[in-house]
Amino acid sequence: MNELGFYALAGAPKTPRDLIEEVELAEKIGIGNCFLSERFNIKEAATLSGAVGSVSKSMGIATAATNHNTRHPLVTGSYASTMHFLTEGRFALGLGRGIDLLFKAMGLPKITTQQLEEFAHLMRRLHQGETLIGYKSSLGEWPFLRLDPDFNEYIPLILTAFGPNALALGGRAFDAVVLHTFFTDETTKRCVKNVKEAAIESGRNPSDVRVWSCLAVVGDHLPVELHLKKTVGRMATYLQAYGDLMVKTNQWDPSYLSKFRDSEIIKNFQGAIDQKASFQELEVIKELIPNSWLSNAALGTPKECVYEINKQFDLGCDGVILHGASPQELLPVVEEYKRQRETKRFSHLPNNPALPPSMCA
Repeated sequence: MNELGFYALAGAPKTPRDLIEEVELAEKIGIGNCFLSERFNIKEAATLSGAVGSVSKSMGIATAATNHNTRHPLVTGSYASTMHFLTEGRFALGLGRGIDLLFKAMGLPKITTQQLEEFAHLMRRLHQGETLIGYKSSLGEWPFLRLDPDFNEYIPLILTAFGPNALALGGRAFDAVVLHTFFTDETTKRCVKNVKEAAIESGRNPSDVRVWSCLAVVGDHLPVELHLKKTVGRMATYLQAYGDLMVKTNQWDPSYLSKFRDSEIIKNFQGAIDQKASFQELEVIKELIPNSWLSNAALGTPKECVYEINKQFDLGCDGVILHGASPQELLPVVEEYKRQRETKRFSHLPNNPALPPSMCA
């Protein structure tokens, strides 16, 4: 089912070895794609990508996302080409803007839209075997850039996007766009339109730029404590990191965000809420977040969850990432989805989450 994906090591895993069983089960039950987020602890993207590539046989693999400013461009380029050959074309390099405050703390420059576009073009050139002498752009200056002069490879690129400028960039320069979690239906539909229109304006086939919904799937079959962590904990963490952007994008009432930030528990909380908060703390934080914000997810019975998954396709998305849950936790939802699935609707999708379908026709 190449229209479905999941995030490996959702939440705060104790060991990256959990990934192995997750990938094996996901492939067994038919989830077509594995997405990898990156945190600077035990979730370094290149290592995890190699592990997924070695234990999977047909599954698409993507970073969603890593950041171009944490590695030299030749390191990132060779990472992508190594994965490309290792998986026989199942890998897509996914990039994102990241969190400005974190980069500042790490002593790294913040990422701009211009840099993301220039980096995408740089990766295309390197993977096509070009040698670049005296390269200079907003990315930096390098006297010599080359991977392999014999390369003539098409390695798909993904952009995780939020605002209209990033969405337009995805449509004109990337092969796929991954949206954010907890988007309203109106926001999702608008974002898809922005990507596809930008693709058309750039002379591209809009069907070749795939848009992935990132849908939190938190069924009633999960324990209450886990349910709270995957809804309230995750939303609160997003509001911690980039609440203004979340609220602006979804056109929510910003007064609720102010109330959230001004609360004593949030002002004094140390670390990411979805990783560190206790059940009792999450119950308090829940009262600070409107239910209408948290309801933008697949909740309830397996049938109710599948209804929300199918709605993402009706809103224009080409794929759905079943976000925030392991394959084991997704089992009843995936089985129900299989019973309802329209096979012909997705038969054109390749087993790479960003490869343009027209390249496989």
